[in-house]
Amino acid sequence: MSDSTAASTTSSSPPTTSATTTKPTTTPTRLIEQEPQNNDDNMASASNPKSNNLRIIKLGVLCILCLQNSIFTVLRRYSQGVLKETYSKYEVLLFGEIIKMLYSAHVISKQMPGNRQTLESHLKMLAMTSRKMFALSLIYGLMNILSYVALRNVSAGIFTICAQLKILTTACFSTLLLQRRYSWTQWRALFMLIIGVLIFSEPVWNQSSAWETDGGNVLLGSAAVLTEVTLSGFASIYFEKVIKTDTTQRLNIWERNFQLALGSIPVYMAFILHEGGGSAGYLGGWSMVTFVLGILGAAGGLLVALSIKYGDSILKTLATTGAIVLSSWLDHWMLKGPLTMNMMLAGCVVITSICDYSFDATPLQNVVPIPAVVKSDSNLSMEQQQQKDNGIGPGGDEENVVESGEKVEGDNVEKQRLLPTSTRDD
Repeated sequence: MSDSTAASTTSSSPPTTSATTTKPTTTPTRLIEQEPQNNDDNMASASNPKSNNLRIIKLGVLCILCLQNSIFTVLRRYSQGVLKETYSKYEVLLFGEIIKMLYSAHVISKQMPGNRQTLESHLKMLAMTSRKMFALSLIYGLMNILSYVALRNVSAGIFTICAQLKILTTACFSTLLLQRRYSWTQWRALFMLIIGVLIFSEPVWNQSSAWETDGGNVLLGSAAVLTEVTLSGFASIYFEKVIKTDTTQRLNIWERNFQLALGSIPVYMAFILHEGGGSAGYLGGWSMVTFVLGILGAAGGLLVALSIKYGDSILKTLATTGAIVLSSWLDHWMLKGPLTMNMMLAGCVVITSICDYSFDATPLQNVVPIPAVVKSDSNLSMEQQQQKDNGIGPGGDEENVVESGEKVEGDNVEKQRLLPTSTRDD
């Protein structure tokens, strides 16, 4: 029941000579169900064809992102674990950013009318106004440095456990920066997701060697991994905020991808120069598998942006988390990796948590006071009073008393029923 119909009026009735008085009573309250504000799908009608198309697109992008992350993880393990390739990972990332930048420029050229000179001037404008995306590139570079510092000072077990907090930091920054509201069901789903991932990764951190460090500073390593987790959540929400709420430039998703790739190129070049090209030297140790990894990395960057555009950062995080389970199953099937009964059960917990979060339709309940008054006719019998309530009995004046206490002409009063919470003095 909406608020406009909550304050109802008495029905128009014939004149009567009896006195009509109003007497306020204790204001009753009732629960008004409202749609959760954090889920865009719940705000659109399910029968809207456009809304259904957006849901299909969002689901398709998230499934493809999950599949891309899984294939990328398995192929990278095959490259470095089976083939023992010694290429620099930063060179692969740089190659992926170049592909992403060129593909984004190609899409922009298809969207822009005009000649080549117009395209060049537009790309120059994007390069000159890419400071927001360049800041995001620096954050990603800082996260790589913090990850390196953390793994040198803490064990793999501590790093694996703390890394799962990215899910919560993303949700917290979404609440702070985007003013989203999540139901308790969704918060519980996120906590269950973290527990499921920890149980699933138990073979990694539940080993004596996983908790051993070679003289590292545990305090420094823990601070580094927690800072990286916090920056990860902030970067995801910052990217989403720029894509969805930036009204100064009004750039589309491909233009933002072009800016992000352009800002990431100098960051990865600095890492390559710092490590001297790795153990194999500059552009050393490359193969066809390495080129495929670079292409998959570029596709992953584009899919992340699309998933944020059609969904949000939390759904993107859920897709990448679900990829952990899928990649482990593919790794066991293709490369004979470990897959225990505990991992299978934990995988079911992860999938259930993702579904609980994604398909939660719990309405948020707010207690809204609804004013009510008592309308009493002391001179009418109970039968006459009931007949008057139904609009068929004897009435009073040509004026009706509405619940707010105002008097309006009887012919202009919209017939509305009394609240069931009203009381009378007979």
